[in-house]
Amino acid sequence: MKKIFFFTPIIILIFATTLTKNSTKKLDKQIFEINENIRILEDRYELNLLDYNILTSPKKLIEYQKFYFEEKLIQKKIENLNIITIVNDKLKIEKMVNIDE
Repeated sequence: MKKIFFFTPIIILIFATTLTKNSTKKLDKQIFEINENIRILEDRYELNLLDYNILTSPKKLIEYQKFYFEEKLIQKKIENLNIITIVNDKLKIEKMVNIDE
């Protein structure tokens, strides 16, 4: 009878330890996956932010032009830009911005 009272708590503790280890292992795996997803999203965010900062500032673009291209680039007015698409093997040219609006 003493053996039963002695071994029963030990067996219960063994099962509890096993369940705790398994659940901890699953949680660690989920935390790792979430951290990896966050890291990937942070990298994308940083690249998008960099693109946004570079491409949205005309002053920055002009600075880069002067620094990297010197006189190779020229400024154009947006009214003079066109969109060229190919439709049924024919070129279709449209104005990018309508001045009439």
